[in-house]
Amino acid sequence: MYNAAVDLIERNLAAGRGGKTVFIDDAGAATYAQLAERTNRAANALRALGIKREQRIAIAMLDGWDWAALFLGAIKAGIVPVALNTLLTPSDYEYQLNDSRARALFFSAPLSKSFDGIQPKCPGLRYVVSDAQLKDLLATADPKAETAPTMHDDMCFWLYSSGSTGKPKGTVHLHSHLIITADTYAKQVLGIRESDVVFSAAKLFFAYGLGNAMTFPLAVGATAVLMAERPTPDAVFKRLVEKKPTIFYGVPTLYAAMLASKEFPDRSRLNLRVCVSAGEALPPELGRRWTERTGTELLDGIGSTEMLHIFLSNRPGDVRPGTTGKPVPGYELRLVDEQGNVVTKPGELGELQISGPTSAIMYWNQREKTKNTFQGPWTRSGDKYSVDKDGYYAYGGRSDDMLKVSGIWVSPAEVEAALVSHDLVLEAAVVGHEDEAKLVKPKAYVVLKPGNSPNEELKASLQQHVKDKLAPYKYPRWIEFLGELPKTATGKIQRFKLRS
Repeated sequence: MYNAAVDLIERNLAAGRGGKTVFIDDAGAATYAQLAERTNRAANALRALGIKREQRIAIAMLDGWDWAALFLGAIKAGIVPVALNTLLTPSDYEYQLNDSRARALFFSAPLSKSFDGIQPKCPGLRYVVSDAQLKDLLATADPKAETAPTMHDDMCFWLYSSGSTGKPKGTVHLHSHLIITADTYAKQVLGIRESDVVFSAAKLFFAYGLGNAMTFPLAVGATAVLMAERPTPDAVFKRLVEKKPTIFYGVPTLYAAMLASKEFPDRSRLNLRVCVSAGEALPPELGRRWTERTGTELLDGIGSTEMLHIFLSNRPGDVRPGTTGKPVPGYELRLVDEQGNVVTKPGELGELQISGPTSAIMYWNQREKTKNTFQGPWTRSGDKYSVDKDGYYAYGGRSDDMLKVSGIWVSPAEVEAALVSHDLVLEAAVVGHEDEAKLVKPKAYVVLKPGNSPNEELKASLQQHVKDKLAPYKYPRWIEFLGELPKTATGKIQRFKLRS
């Protein structure tokens, strides 16, 4: 018998950490003992609603320790929590609630408009519960709870893929997966320890944030800072200065915005030991500037909803700019060409495939997509990579984003990194665009740093900047300036929107 929630909580009580702070959220702090009791109350409250083992509940709540208590309480009761992105539209929620057949929905009051009138549209949804109502349910529930007799291979929780290429898919994970991500990446790569205070700009509903802010600190008895509001540079700076986290997790977009801000705190006001970037490839220039500014290494890594967390990463003391590092212990990687052959030459591009112990078992109700992604022990990432003679992997763009220009493959990520290295550019996204002859060439969408205005002269300057850095055929033939790029809630650029 094995239950993920019991493992993550009880290990800390057994180690005598009951009185230690586990979460600091916007309302205050909670100890490990308080989390244990609240998790039990959540398990009992769900059972009192008549929700049975293996049925689903949906959580659309802003980050706070009640999110973790409800998520873990469901797991303890053998109920399957489905973490929902808090930035979706009402029609998105309607789709995911019907797709998951959730019996109950728990939401935060600021999101209430998104759920007005949703119940009649979701026949399986019996309860719609606000965070205030949840607090009442927890207050009256029994503080001791029985553990459902679950196994390592039982369905544990779902995450919906971020939808960077269309409709999100319900990605099904097992009880064993949470602790394995901590034992592999968090302990062996990141070196997380009990004394750490962690802060993740990525939210709990995202696979990256779930590991960062819940699984990893609970696995070693550390403390996590949770923030309900959107991770703007100012909101993040406030937590970095006031709560003094030692580990910070962000995405390249956020790191770029923070570095562009005049409010960036002096390094003497920070207590950072290590910082992590994932979600998109980290341009080398961005990593260099972050380290220069903070004195802290920025570890670029890649994970996915399907693999639950990071499986390829740079290491502390072993950061190679422009690469995503080496495989995380416990994971095997291979590159495959379009004919399905394994790529063996250093520097040659292939689709990255992963074999590891945390691969999701399926996409719910999506048999064809499941078969396409999960192929025996190998999970297809949809990302193009190359590996050098020293074993470091370099990102080459999404498989569906790669451009063939003049018969040669061009990686959008490479062109984007060149554009972002220009002093005036905050962000860039590159997609394929047909010219008059219907030939595909790179087109760039560029967001400038605050205080700069677009003009034709700047456009020409950016094009020349790319030609100076890369092979000339890779330069963007068109440049369009935008106020912001379309992104998923997890910070991934939605290139399909730019293409259309």
